[in-house]
Amino acid sequence: MFALAAGACWGLYILVGAALGRHTAEGDGLALGMAVTALTAVPFGVADSGTALLQPWVLAAGLGVALLSSVIPYSLDLEALRRIPPRVFGILMSLEPAVAALVGLVVLGESLRRPQWIAVLCVVVASAGAARGARPDA
Repeated sequence: MFALAAGACWGLYILVGAALGRHTAEGDGLALGMAVTALTAVPFGVADSGTALLQPWVLAAGLGVALLSSVIPYSLDLEALRRIPPRVFGILMSLEPAVAALVGLVVLGESLRRPQWIAVLCVVVASAGAARGARPDA
């Protein structure tokens, strides 16, 4: 059930992101999304940690995490969704686990077992086949 919910959320992310990219200028939509997310998440953090969140190093770390995990990737996603059809973007998104596995191998020295590499290869081959066989949008 969680996998189905995650898949549905990714699909919604792609479709809403494409619409947001078409209907907003520059980073307006991203700024709105980040503000809504912050207003949703901050109360939980404050309830759990209170004033510890106001320490300068915590604020600096939070800013770094926000930029590297949300602002930069989502800005690039929105720019891509302005330029390519959502179905092609969805296919490219399916390659993220393969990229993550390679980064884990090269940067972190982590390795996958043979069945995991075979699964990654299957995703890459399916993505390549779907991208190659995709009909251009009218």
